[in-house]
Amino acid sequence: MFIAILTYKKQLEEVDRHLQAHRDYLAKHYAAGNFIASGPQTPRIGGVIMIKADNRAAVDSIIAQDPFNINDIADYQIVEFTPTMFLNDDLKNILS
Repeated sequence: MFIAILTYKKQLEEVDRHLQAHRDYLAKHYAAGNFIASGPQTPRIGGVIMIKADNRAAVDSIIAQDPFNINDIADYQIVEFTPTMFLNDDLKNILS
């Protein structure tokens, strides 16, 4: 399991110009089962994406497709972790 923490490098006006393309990218990876949750940080300085992937190379490949990455809108910090506790069995089955 991975968490991608995005930090914007550009002004919000530039971020907003690429927001629909970024949302389309998110939708594609939700449909593929790669993304578990995502959303903006508060305050709006970037975002967070929870990624289900087998390894860091797969995450890097997914991030390379993000319009925010392609257009140099955000920096990405990737955190790998192993979930060991869950709210319920449904969530455990999704994340395992």
